[in-house]
Amino acid sequence: MFSAFEVDPASLVARFTEGLQLMKACWTEPRITFSGRFWQLEGAVMEPKPFQKPYPPLWIGGHHPAAVCRAQRYGNGFFGAGSSTTAQFALQIRALRAALAEAKQDPSTFQIAKRVYIAVDDDVTRAHERVDAALRQIYGSSGLTAVAVYGPPSACISGLREVADAGAEFIQLRLLYDDAEQMERLAAEVIGEVQKETNADGR
Repeated sequence: MFSAFEVDPASLVARFTEGLQLMKACWTEPRITFSGRFWQLEGAVMEPKPFQKPYPPLWIGGHHPAAVCRAQRYGNGFFGAGSSTTAQFALQIRALRAALAEAKQDPSTFQIAKRVYIAVDDDVTRAHERVDAALRQIYGSSGLTAVAVYGPPSACISGLREVADAGAEFIQLRLLYDDAEQMERLAAEVIGEVQKETNADGR
């Protein structure tokens, strides 16, 4: 895909970080003069400016250790990838907190979230098969069920609790099939219980 647009894959990170700098300039400066490696502007104008000042929070995601460092350096929050397990996410958050401490940044000013693939099903074997098939469609390979939370409500509540314990302040649920039925079950049997436990822990 990158070659079709004559974009060198080796320059993706540099292009990304420069793009962030340019976005911030467009959001905060009345006239933008920008001389970068990939973009150049001379007295450009971008209106209207964002309602949020100085600009909307920047959430940076990923699963590579370098992505965690970029989130701390350039963003206001880290969004753990759906393709990472809870254990992998916990390691990322440990590295993130170390980076925040090294930068002497107040961790309360930096938010943490994770996307979670989820499926509520009283039949664990059926859930495993359906989750595996759905993730195979997304990623092109089998054997990725470890990144998902699935099974009966109690298993889903426990799985989401583990994600929260690993450091997620916000959890984005990504349904894999039967969206209407899954939303009903999540609302009725899972989310309320997770919230109760969270409130009981004082979080």
